[in-house]
Amino acid sequence: METETLNAAGIAAAYDFSIWSLFLRADFIVKAVMIALVVASVWCWAIIFEKVRRLRRLNSDASSFEDRFWSGGSLDELYDNMGAQPRDPMSAVFSAAMREWRRTAEGGYSSPAVGSSLMERIGRVMDVTVNREIERVERQLTILASTGSTAPFIGLFGTVWGIMNSFQAISITKNTSLAVVAPGIAEALFATALGLVAAIPAVIAYNKISKDVDRYASRLDDFANEFSAIISRQLEGRE
Repeated sequence: METETLNAAGIAAAYDFSIWSLFLRADFIVKAVMIALVVASVWCWAIIFEKVRRLRRLNSDASSFEDRFWSGGSLDELYDNMGAQPRDPMSAVFSAAMREWRRTAEGGYSSPAVGSSLMERIGRVMDVTVNREIERVERQLTILASTGSTAPFIGLFGTVWGIMNSFQAISITKNTSLAVVAPGIAEALFATALGLVAAIPAVIAYNKISKDVDRYASRLDDFANEFSAIISRQLEGRE
């Protein structure tokens, strides 16, 4: 037992098992795997921070818009003050519906059929706007999903390749001592560790952000339904 302890201590002293040293001693293929996983991890974290910040801003903008919408002021005045470029998805949904409303209002309401057709067009316009805005919010989420599902296997590939190199070293030196095997195994396992480091945050963030996006999409749908009800009541009052 003491001899094995001394051997392990000797190996630790002879070889530097720091992250940088493991990378430098790794095979070219294993190095490429490590670099790819590090790049993927940094990319995923950049997406995570951007999505969290954007969703927080979108919810804040939606709350601000809802306060103005339900304040009791004129909807036409609210639409005019928004300008041609709404700054958030909920404002874009409102703007699209009001634009369609005004186009029909200019031609007048000659029959109930016109009002029914208008409601159908407004509903379609708001649905299209909601889908378009949610697609923009969801952009790059597939990168998180892909990284979460593939990074462990990429790391495993690097590990298998590193272990194969260790076996080759054993066959060349004809020495199965820990001093020959340990460095190669450590380099190989480091690739798996990097794969998990990239995959775990990506999977957790993807699930959390997807849930937040779904909740925000439901918020837009609820607003679209409420606004449709308001327009429907106004049309009924004009018939």
